Amino acid sequence: MKETIRNKCSRIFGKFFIKRKVKIKLKKNDWLLSYRKKVTSQQGEDGILEKVFEVIGTKNKWCVEFGAWDGKHLSNTYNFIYNKGWMGVLIEGDEKRSHDAKETFKKKGEVILINKFVNFEGENSLDNIFSETNIPKDFDLLSVDIDGNDYHVWDALKMYEPRVVIIEFNPTIDNDIIFIQPRDMEINQSSSALAIVELGKEKGYELVSISGCNAIFVKKEYFKLFGILDNSLVQLREEPLEHKMRLFQLIDGTLLLEGCKKLLWNGKDISHEDIQVLPKEERIFK
Repeated sequence: MKETIRNKCSRIFGKFFIKRKVKIKLKKNDWLLSYRKKVTSQQGEDGILEKVFEVIGTKNKWCVEFGAWDGKHLSNTYNFIYNKGWMGVLIEGDEKRSHDAKETFKKKGEVILINKFVNFEGENSLDNIFSETNIPKDFDLLSVDIDGNDYHVWDALKMYEPRVVIIEFNPTIDNDIIFIQPRDMEINQSSSALAIVELGKEKGYELVSISGCNAIFVKKEYFKLFGILDNSLVQLREEPLEHKMRLFQLIDGTLLLEGCKKLLWNGKDISHEDIQVLPKEERIFK
């Protein structure tokens, strides 16, 4: 009789199939996700941000984004600048991309283009860069997406308090883990969602929505306007199963992976033997 995959796995490794838990919500806390709309954003953040400002109103119609690429690619601010008449500060370290951003807004859009790599301190800190512009201290929107040090760059912003912040986190890390990547511009690891949420609270912000790998915060005084009773990650975050990687060990020292078996940003598959600490002959229960 042909052996099924389930029986074969059970014979070789033991049973390690996971019963998926059904998430039950008592209240519709993630209602902002129903407003997802993509103009240029990656996962519908354009529509969510439009709704956020419909709720809290605009104050000065200034926004900031870095790295800004060409001002349009996966941008969270293009829609506001190009279609809604906002003013923007776009920061991009790559010279060619910065030039492309100039072309993007050549005919429409009031922007300040800055060709610099943002740092935590010194000349290229956000505080210093902003001080050379006429952007208000409480500008409406800050978008942070630099694939790694997002946490530290936001943490270093002291003189300015944007009313809304959208910031990227590492989507492979579970909700209950605080992971903060090293404060080093040469490292690209990205911090966990919980670490970003805790930083937001320290800076006076509350989480209102999560779309993909982007967390959206508003200043604490606006939070009550959204009617969100529970803004915990469990309630607001959709966790794509393709990102989930779970590791567990057997009593003989064998390690097993369940779920995602790929290095997502490198495209390399991870095999069963790639993760073993002990060679096969030493995986013996004693």
